[in-house]
Amino acid sequence: MAHHASAKKRIRQNEAIRLRNRYYAVTMRNAVRKLRSCENKEEAVKALPVVSKMIDKLAKRNVIHKNKAANLKSKLALHINKLA
Repeated sequence: MAHHASAKKRIRQNEAIRLRNRYYAVTMRNAVRKLRSCENKEEAVKALPVVSKMIDKLAKRNVIHKNKAANLKSKLALHINKLA
């Protein structure tokens, strides 16, 4: 275990950051699931910018990889375009 005060502080910080990142990642995943389950095209079109913004923010802050963000956004756009 850590012996230096700075190492103990770093452990505390890492845990706080990890929990914060997990919270935002789970929130984003739930928003994506909700958007994918949406049957109404108008609602889905309204929700897409909000979800895209979430995904972009997480990619910018390195919570998710930028390529994963691009893939998610692309798949969501395809899904919305297929809705009748």
